[in-house]
Amino acid sequence: MFNSLSDRLTATFKNLRGKGRLSEADVDATVREIRRALLEADVAVPVVREFTAIVKERALGAEVSEALNPGQQVVKIVNEELQNVLGGETRRINLAKTGPTVIMLAGLQGAGKTTLAGKLGKWLTDQGHKPVLVASDLQRPNAVTQLQVVGQRAGVPVFAPEPGATSEFDDPTGDPVNVARDGVDFARSKLYDVVIVDTAGRLGIDQALMNQARDIRDAVDPDEVLFVIDAMIGQDAVNTAKAFDEGVDFTGVVLSKLDGDARGGAALSVRAVTGKPIMFASTGEGVRDFEQFHPDRMASRILDMGDVLTLIEQAERQWDKSEAERMAKKFTDQEDFTFEDFLAQMQQLRKMGSMKKMLAMMPGAAGMREQLENFDEREIDRVEAIVRSMTPHERVAPKIINGSRRARIAKGSGVSVSEVNQLMERFAQAQKMMKRLAQGKGVPGMPGGIPGMGGAGGGAAKKGKSKKKSSRSGNPAKRAQENAALASGQKPAAPGSAFGAQGKDLDAESLNLPKGFEKFLGK
Repeated sequence: MFNSLSDRLTATFKNLRGKGRLSEADVDATVREIRRALLEADVAVPVVREFTAIVKERALGAEVSEALNPGQQVVKIVNEELQNVLGGETRRINLAKTGPTVIMLAGLQGAGKTTLAGKLGKWLTDQGHKPVLVASDLQRPNAVTQLQVVGQRAGVPVFAPEPGATSEFDDPTGDPVNVARDGVDFARSKLYDVVIVDTAGRLGIDQALMNQARDIRDAVDPDEVLFVIDAMIGQDAVNTAKAFDEGVDFTGVVLSKLDGDARGGAALSVRAVTGKPIMFASTGEGVRDFEQFHPDRMASRILDMGDVLTLIEQAERQWDKSEAERMAKKFTDQEDFTFEDFLAQMQQLRKMGSMKKMLAMMPGAAGMREQLENFDEREIDRVEAIVRSMTPHERVAPKIINGSRRARIAKGSGVSVSEVNQLMERFAQAQKMMKRLAQGKGVPGMPGGIPGMGGAGGGAAKKGKSKKKSSRSGNPAKRAQENAALASGQKPAAPGSAFGAQGKDLDAESLNLPKGFEKFLGK
């Protein structure tokens, strides 16, 4: 969604790198490029004007002029201001103290309210809640049926006493206000703790839509009114948000279709214009493609700093702890990494979702966007097919896989023998790396080993051949001074001692040093 904005801002900040001091012309040029980038991303003009004014004021202030790295300080300022525009802090759902928490969804037709109701229900279920969906959209053809299908996929029950309109030629049946009210009563009687009310939308803002939404709100007295907005809507997002804020007075915003290729200015405009926080974001078609909105993480994504925290949270939710413990024990015991282990790790990664999305959360992902776009998710399927075409014995003892076995594996997995050979070579390299890591030797080509595991990486000294490095100076003048000190029975100066004396040989009191300064002399 924010690819173009991210690329423009990243390119702008590259011009600041390596500069020891920023002139006012440098700041003006940077702010000008930021303004262009935001306007091209469809951010509302008043928001752009206010944002760039604050960035310029701070960039010309003392925090940049006195910074060791002014360029990085400007990036830090932009990051902080982006967080402020996006809401500053993560806003969580206000849960009711007694009875079910009622969440009402509002928005235009086509914004994705019905699909989002199922995603929100699934997300709440994963959080330990017991939600129910209420089908109050009786106007759009087959909206009730769609909610039932979405609820079934998400594993969330649906309260739908009225079928609603089944085609564009049918008149809507039932009263949406009564359905919403009965849905809350149903949830209370069946002990559901969250009620998600899906309401009707229109193709545009009209009085009938606002009246109905307001009546439903008055009937169910919701704890949260979430305004669902299509993140691809562009500049019109501001007008739509203002109209719903005046008509329904929503408490939070949900961005849908954040995985689209639009420029994403709606996300940066709605919060600043309405003052209402962005609470959730829909990032795909699946019921799990839904996440809580964190302003700091979104700002980091926009500035190509990555979103490692979200990646870790996904891993914690999906990763099998028993499998992780098994692999950790195997690693500690220095057992061979097998194709069975490889297959188990691949299945764990598959649970986390799209590889493209995971890699896109890594810092610096913008620099490899072309490779990410060309990455074929089916490559993982082909690798898995190759491994599954092996016999159980071949998976644990890959050294027995000769030419005839490779031909059989290639035929069984529908790939060429060369692809099998490539996988075998990569796997052999992975085995060697895992063994080196387990022995504490580190990754080849990287200096040092793994802290606390002993050994040295890439160039560990062999047993019996290590030599103690002399502390004597290689400088002839210093060498002569050291020899003279040794001849007179004095201890030579410690390496790096600029004044030829060590801290423990000095009397701190006689030097009349400031209080607390003795610690710098080793006292």
